[in-house]
Amino acid sequence: MNAYLDTHAAIRLAQGRGRIGRDAAKLMQRADLLVSPMVLVELEYLHEIGRLTLPGKDILQKLGHEVGLRLCELPFADVARAALDEKWTRDAFDRIIVAQAKVNGLAPLISSDEKIAEHYPRTVW
Repeated sequence: MNAYLDTHAAIRLAQGRGRIGRDAAKLMQRADLLVSPMVLVELEYLHEIGRLTLPGKDILQKLGHEVGLRLCELPFADVARAALDEKWTRDAFDRIIVAQAKVNGLAPLISSDEKIAEHYPRTVW
């Protein structure tokens, strides 16, 4: 089974700060962990504006070694088409991240974001 991490969950894991929810931690033990390429873009953006010390690719590499996290390789055109239906947010990052999980068979999405959880029933925290 695949499960996705949103940007915030990836940051928490990489920094070793904050707790991951109990349900999310259980899911992480049994799922193949993925991130949308949009998470990589958002991580890099946060690095560029000084909110993260490591570049996005370094964070992904670290999490790849630590928890087996991989970048999802679904065709972007499929994800973009699905993102057109995510009208509940103006946040382009969230739209793509949720759409990525939906396109991959409504995969679980590990996120503490309440707005995402309100609109994507497979959100786990």
